[in-house]
Amino acid sequence: MAEARELILKLGQKITDRIGVKVTTEDPEYWGLACVITDEMAEVALAMKVRVPATAQWIAKRCKKSVERTEELLQEMSVIGLIEYNWENEDHHKQYVLPMFVPGCAEFMMMNAKQVEEHPELADFFEQMARLPLEKVTPMVPQGGAGIGMHVIPVEKAIPSSQESASIEHISYWLNKYKDKYAVGACSCRRQQRVRGEGTGDLEDDLCIGVGDMADYLVETGKGRYIDYDEVMEILQRAEDNGYVHQITNIDSEEKIFAICNCAIGVCNGLRTSQLFNTPNMSRSAYRASVTKENCVACGRCVEYCPSGAARLGQKLCTKNGEIEYPVQELPDETKWGRDKWSVDYRDKNQINCYDTGTAPCKASCPAHLPVQGYIKMASQGKYLDALKLIKTENPFPAVCGAICNRRCEDACTRGRVDQAVAIDEIKKFIAEQELHAKTRYIPPMLNYSGKPFQEKIAVIGAGPAGMSAAFYLKKMGYPVTVFEKEKRPGGMLMNGIPSFRLEKDVIEAEIDVLREMGVEFRCGVEVGRDITVQKLRQDGYKAFYVAIGAQDGRKAGIPGEDAKGVLTGLEFLRCVNQDMENTRIAGRTVVIGGGNVAVDVARTALRAGASSVSMYCLETRETMPAAGDEIEEAAQEGIGICNSWGPKEILTENGRVTGVVFKKCVSVFDESGRFHPVYDEEQLLTVECEAVLVAIGQSVRWGELLAGTKAEFNRNGTVKADPVTYQTAEPDIFVGGDVYTGPKFAIDAIAAGKEGCVSIHRFVHPGQSLTIGRNLRQFSELDKDNLQLDPETFDNAKRQVPGRKSPDGNNNFRDLRSTFTEEQVRAEAGRCLGCGATVVDPNKCIGCGVCTTKCEFDAIHLSRDLPEASRMYKAEDKMKAILPYMLKREIRIIRKGKKG
Repeated sequence: MAEARELILKLGQKITDRIGVKVTTEDPEYWGLACVITDEMAEVALAMKVRVPATAQWIAKRCKKSVERTEELLQEMSVIGLIEYNWENEDHHKQYVLPMFVPGCAEFMMMNAKQVEEHPELADFFEQMARLPLEKVTPMVPQGGAGIGMHVIPVEKAIPSSQESASIEHISYWLNKYKDKYAVGACSCRRQQRVRGEGTGDLEDDLCIGVGDMADYLVETGKGRYIDYDEVMEILQRAEDNGYVHQITNIDSEEKIFAICNCAIGVCNGLRTSQLFNTPNMSRSAYRASVTKENCVACGRCVEYCPSGAARLGQKLCTKNGEIEYPVQELPDETKWGRDKWSVDYRDKNQINCYDTGTAPCKASCPAHLPVQGYIKMASQGKYLDALKLIKTENPFPAVCGAICNRRCEDACTRGRVDQAVAIDEIKKFIAEQELHAKTRYIPPMLNYSGKPFQEKIAVIGAGPAGMSAAFYLKKMGYPVTVFEKEKRPGGMLMNGIPSFRLEKDVIEAEIDVLREMGVEFRCGVEVGRDITVQKLRQDGYKAFYVAIGAQDGRKAGIPGEDAKGVLTGLEFLRCVNQDMENTRIAGRTVVIGGGNVAVDVARTALRAGASSVSMYCLETRETMPAAGDEIEEAAQEGIGICNSWGPKEILTENGRVTGVVFKKCVSVFDESGRFHPVYDEEQLLTVECEAVLVAIGQSVRWGELLAGTKAEFNRNGTVKADPVTYQTAEPDIFVGGDVYTGPKFAIDAIAAGKEGCVSIHRFVHPGQSLTIGRNLRQFSELDKDNLQLDPETFDNAKRQVPGRKSPDGNNNFRDLRSTFTEEQVRAEAGRCLGCGATVVDPNKCIGCGVCTTKCEFDAIHLSRDLPEASRMYKAEDKMKAILPYMLKREIRIIRKGKKG
C-alpha cells in the first residue's frame, strides 16, 4: 500500500459530511481525493474555509503562494470539481468556495466526464459520500430536510390552485429568480450508476440544470452549457413525460438554490434517502398524493411512474369484512431507527405494482396487463382515441387481439360472479376499429430521456406478434429498427396461420401500417441464417437482436402412413390457404387430428376450401378440449363432426394416397402429476374412411441456420434457452421472445414478451446498465373474488351485449362475419363493469413529487398540502437549529412509546 498522504487526509477530514468520523486511508474521503488531487492543490484547499466564499488573493496569503499560482491551482481544482466559485457580492468579484462532499464536490467531480473515465473509482467515491454521512442522521431530520441534501419540488401543474402554497414550492419562482442564467449538464447520479454497472436504463444526459452563478461555473469548467428559458422548459417537460422527479438543492437557505435536478428513482442519490433509509423527511415536498377512489380505474399508470413505491394497485370493492386496511410504511418519528428499518432492495421493491391482496382480475390475468377498466371507462365516455392510446401503452395490436384473443380477462372478470363477464374483448375490438382508418389511427410519438433518436441499430428477426411488438416499443423509444421476415409480407402466424374468417388480412395490415408510419423498416423475403447471417448484421452495425420467428412448423403424430399423399400438417395447410386462397382447394372427406384452436381453424378452413365433409378427432373429452368453447360451438354449427377421446394409430393408404385413419380409444390424457401421458385401450379401434388428413397436434420451431455459430443453447423441445426475466440467451446480444422461448402460446403472450424484450435491449446496448436492477417485473395478483360482497341485488341487471353478424358476401366464405358493437352497446356493456380495482397511496412513502398526477387521465389522483412545514429551507450551517428541536421531541416520543409498550 502506498504511503498515506497527510495533506489529503487533512483535506478529507476538513470537508467530510460525516460528523465525528476520523478519516483514514480506507475511507472514501481519502481515496476519492487522492486519485485526482495533488498535494499542492490540497495546500490551497486547506487554506480555505468550508462553504465560505473567498478571493484568490485572500487564499494566496493563507497558503503562502503567489496569486498567479494560486489562481492556476484554483482553476485546476474547479475543473476537477473539488471547488466551485461565484460572484455573489456587491461589486461582483470572483470568489472561490470549498464545498462539503455532498451536495458539492463529490458530484461536481462526477460531472467531469473525462476524469471519471480515467478514474472510475470516483463513482464509488460519490456513491459512498452520498450515503455514509446520512446513515445515522436521516431519522433525526424534520420535515423539509433541515438544510441537508436535495428537496423534492412538485410538478407545478399538480399543485392545486385552491390551496395556499409557498413561492419556493414552484419551479417558476426559481426560474424567475435566476432569469436568463441557466446551464445544463449531465446527471452525476446517472453517470455514477453507469460506471458502477448498476444503471437502470435511465441514461445520463443534459438533465441537471444549474442556475445563477452555478450556471457560469458549469460552463467555464466544461461541465455544462448555457441554455435559454425555452430549453429549460423543454427539459422540464421531457423530464415529467419520462416520470423524473424535480429536486432543488436544499443547503443555502430559503432564498437560494444552485440547481434543479430531474431525478430517476433507480439511480438518484437524493431520492435514495427516503427509499433506502425509509426516512422521507429528508427529501419530500410539502405535498402528498391521495386517490379519489370512485374516479380511479386501476389503469396503473400512476403506479408505474411512482418513484417511491407509494402508489400500488389494490381493490375498490368491499370484502365480506368491509374495506381492506392497507399497510403503511413505518416512520422514524417515534421509533428507534437502524439498518433493520432500511429497504436495501428498494430499487426492486419499489417496482412492485400490486398489494398482496390483489387488484382487478382483468388486469392481473392479462399477460400484457392491459388497463382494462381504463379503456372501458374512456369508451363509455366516447373518448375512443384516448382509449386506443391507453391500450397501446401495453398492446400495439388491439385490432388483432380483438379478433383472436383468448380473453383471459373475461375468464377472470368479477362480473362473472354476478351473472356474465363483461364483454371486454368486444369493447376493445370496437375501440380498435379506429386502427383500420388512417385518419383515426394513433401513431405514438417518440419518448425517451433525451428527446433525440438513438443511434444503436436493432435487428428484429421475425415479423410475428412478438417481433413486431418489440419493434413497436423500440421505435417508440427512438431506436432505428429493422425487422427481417423470411415470408413475402410481415405478420408471421397472424398472416399465415390464422384464417381470414377469424382475422382478416386488412386488420393486420392496418396495424402494421402504424409501425411503418413510425419508421420501422421491414425487409421481407430475407431469411437470416440463409440470405444473411447474424455476424454479417453485426458487421453492418446492428447492436442487438430480438429473435421471434415463432413456432411455424406443424408436428406429425409419428404413426405409419403419415408420408402418404393427402396428409398435411394443419399449419402447412393454413399457410397455403392464407398465401393463395383462390387456388388452394381440398377435396373429399377430410379428417382433422387435434382438439386445439389451431385444429378448429384447420377444420373450418378445410370446409371452406372445398372438403365434402370435415370431422375432428382428439384425445380429450368435449369438456376438456383445449380449444375455446365458442370456437368449438361455431365449428359444430357449421356441420363439423367433433369426435372425442380418440387418438391416431395408423393412416391407411392405397397406391401412396390416404384412404382412411385408424383411431384407438383414449382412456386418459394426463398422468397423476398432470404431465401429458395418454393411455389407450388398444382393443377399442375405429376406422374412418377419408381422402385427406390434416394433423394439427402441435407446433415446432424451424431454426435453420439462424443461430449457427452463436453460443445460443436449445431445449429438448426445440425452444431456445434464455433468462426468464431478460430473455437474454447465452449469446449476450441475442434476445428471444414468443413461441421460440415459451413454446406455442397466444398472440397476447407474444406481445407481452416483445415489450419486455424492448426493455432488455434498451439496457443492453448502453454499457453500464443492469438488465435486472430496478426492473418492473409486471407481477399482478387478482383480488379474492370469494371474499367480496357481491349481492346481485345491489348491481344493475343489464344483460351482456352480443355483437351482430354481417351478411355473407356471395361466394367469399372466408370473410369474418362477426360485427363489432354499436356505440349504444359499448356504453351499455361498459356500464356493467364493477370497477374492481383502484390505486392506493401509502402516505408515509409518498414524497409529493406530483408525477402521478401527470399520468392520470381520470382525475383520480391529486396532491394536497398536508405537510406545510416541509417547505422550510435552511442553510447547511444552520441545520442543527432545525435538527436538535426535532431530535429531542423524537427522543421523548420514543421513550413514551417504550413505556406504553
